[in-house]
Amino acid sequence: MREQELIVYREFEDGQLLYDMTWLMEHYQDEYYNQDDMAALLYECIHKLLELAGNYGFHGNLWHCYLANLLVNNENSYSKACEIRGAVPGTINKAALHDIRIFKEFYDYDFEPMAKHLGVSELELIRDYETNQQESKVYNTRICARICELAERFNSDDTAEQMKDTLTQFYKEYGVGKFGLHKSFRIVHDEEGVRIEPILNIAHVKLADLVGYEIAKKKLVDNTEAFVCGRKANNCLLYGDAGTGKSSSIKGIVNEYYDRGLRIIEVYKHQFQDLNEVISQIKHRNYKFIIYMDDLSFEDFEIEYKYLKAVIEGGLEKKPENVLIYATSNRRHLVRERFSDKEDRVDDLHKGDTVQEKLSLVARFGVTIYFGAPDRKEFQNIVKVLAERYQVQIPEEKLLAEANKWEISHGGLSGRTAQQFVDYLLGAEAES
Repeated sequence: MREQELIVYREFEDGQLLYDMTWLMEHYQDEYYNQDDMAALLYECIHKLLELAGNYGFHGNLWHCYLANLLVNNENSYSKACEIRGAVPGTINKAALHDIRIFKEFYDYDFEPMAKHLGVSELELIRDYETNQQESKVYNTRICARICELAERFNSDDTAEQMKDTLTQFYKEYGVGKFGLHKSFRIVHDEEGVRIEPILNIAHVKLADLVGYEIAKKKLVDNTEAFVCGRKANNCLLYGDAGTGKSSSIKGIVNEYYDRGLRIIEVYKHQFQDLNEVISQIKHRNYKFIIYMDDLSFEDFEIEYKYLKAVIEGGLEKKPENVLIYATSNRRHLVRERFSDKEDRVDDLHKGDTVQEKLSLVARFGVTIYFGAPDRKEFQNIVKVLAERYQVQIPEEKLLAEANKWEISHGGLSGRTAQQFVDYLLGAEAES
């Protein structure tokens, strides 16, 4: 079977369907095998393709979409070399072309004789599948559309060389595998070890959505721009009052720079022990990674901050140049400080060392950006901008009066309170 001749593109995550279909291609006319059993296998393959369409949101020729999905998710020496950079020189091109020739045979295969021989007319269902527009359980709409478009572009490629060029261009534009198709990730630690998994439903926040804080946003953009361009950049700590847009700014940064190869991995405090393994999985990829720690702070009895210090800076292994750490916190110094830290204590002979131990973590963030709560005038301006953005139909005087009453009982002056107030108005409008 030709799939066994593949050199570079092997070990597919969803490869069983490929093996079943190619086995049928080779053996459906073989009288040695029971025809009913082969027809049953073909029905099983049709079932899997329809399930694929439901889970992934694919449409059109589902066999073609399946093959395209295998190619864009297979992380191998060729695809990883091409991600972000495009075509690469060397012998690996010959090996990749060898495999694409085999895939083109799969792609161009005419199933009509097989369907007729086995009496399976339902094969028509997978040739021009119309989706029910339901949301994909695996990909967001943007990713699904890219894979379906790639499957259609392969149709216009007359040769394996052209098909390889089309695929290579896809790798350059979007990357390969989970890091190419997704922008946000979380860490999972189970019996299989430490894995980095995509976050499917993410907030599509833009920096422009955050009203005000222009100086703070510019510092974050400048640092990220340097990082993405391969220049020296610093770990960032965004600190300040609650609800002022610290987390939203980082989410906006990732959305802003995704097309230039920036990815984000969310890490929680209890996962710091997995950071070295996470970094080992991403340090040789052609993407830039932000390890994101939201609402980072430590009580004085927690010791995880000592481990984090070594990971950020201080361990024997140098932190990779494609990795930065961005954190948000309501605390400027991250670790709770007490007046007793600065007082003479009989049980601590070197009280200065105690203070420095706690301050040394924040010192490892080269850029610190302050997000302060707005004053009343700034709060009212945020409300007015959001109300105009969402087309809230309320006279300005009444809008601001209601906003002032809202903030008193809903968390005080902050951008988050302003957004919640406008959301409340929109909900009231919809109900009426």
